[in-house]
Amino acid sequence: MSDWITIQKDEKQIARERAKARELRKSQWWQNKLNAGICHYCGKKFPRHELTMDHIVPIVRGGKSTKGNVVPCCKTCNNAKKYLTPVEKLMQGKTSENNPKQD
Repeated sequence: MSDWITIQKDEKQIARERAKARELRKSQWWQNKLNAGICHYCGKKFPRHELTMDHIVPIVRGGKSTKGNVVPCCKTCNNAKKYLTPVEKLMQGKTSENNPKQD
């Protein structure tokens, strides 16, 4: 993946949001999300231990650890998304479709 996105990190802010995420993981709301077992991105069903917490707007991009910005997702989808927003991830896929590799 090319580095076409500039990320300016505020380490203190990132640490605060990660601490909030740890607290949110303990909440009944999050436990209910895990019990449902559905990945937000691919829609597949997983055992709760195979789901991770994903920030829709990543913390390193200014995202917050709030109920409106975190979703359960499978590790494959979380790893594929990395620090991208969902729109950027979709655009990345479209760019790959429009510019297939030449052999």
